[in-house]
Amino acid sequence: MPPQQLLDNQPLENEDIVTELDISHLVIEDDTPVDNFQSEEQQRLLVEPLYSAKALTFPFLAAANVGLFYKLKGSPIVPDMILSLGVQRAADYANRRDRSYFVWEFGKVPEVCIEIVSNQEGDEFTLSQKSQQKGKTSSKRDIYAQIGVPYYVVFDPLQQIQDEANMNGALLRVWMISPVGYQELTTAEGIVNTDQSVWLEGAGLGLTLWEGPFEEDVSRLWLRWCDRNGQVIPTGAEGQETERRRADRLAERLRAMGVDPNEI
Repeated sequence: MPPQQLLDNQPLENEDIVTELDISHLVIEDDTPVDNFQSEEQQRLLVEPLYSAKALTFPFLAAANVGLFYKLKGSPIVPDMILSLGVQRAADYANRRDRSYFVWEFGKVPEVCIEIVSNQEGDEFTLSQKSQQKGKTSSKRDIYAQIGVPYYVVFDPLQQIQDEANMNGALLRVWMISPVGYQELTTAEGIVNTDQSVWLEGAGLGLTLWEGPFEEDVSRLWLRWCDRNGQVIPTGAEGQETERRRADRLAERLRAMGVDPNEI
């Protein structure tokens, strides 16, 4: 959709007269909590490694549960996680226009929008009865396609929407925008195992399933960013642990050579 129409679906007669858009009527913070612990942890696991591991060239913006405002009139859509390349947040959040992802402020839509399914009312593919009662007319996939988000990702860890029209047995599916809308990037079977991954060329990252502990000694199934070979992008803690192990191995080798590593 052209940038002018993203604002209010009406073309401007003279763009030069627009100096600052009035967004005082928009609700950008409603204090609504996240769905559950798994969703909250999963969101952080998708954001933190991108910064701590320096997996991407700066600037970029990775954020969770932030309003994506694509038009001036109407409610935003709230992805569980967004990744936008070539942009960065403001130095402070004193101005309302800097607290959410306003497409007209950043000048582009995010490259990736991820939805983590926690129940059957998330509108990932079709509108729930509750959303229809609220007057909504478009699913999240329809909206992301309409505004041209390059990649749409749905992760269904608890297998909440597994009917044929939606995930159809897959835990992870990824769509890529095309001239005729979204075309699935994953296979017809989707991704169901931890040894599978999908590469998002336009984002410079891949996605894979990974089973293990995150922040506690409980092994769970997670969605992780990965490199082209399917190797997960480490969290800050994982990166530090890897460096510690390397240092320990080096110290062992030095001791075997008769060298005290503490004296180097």
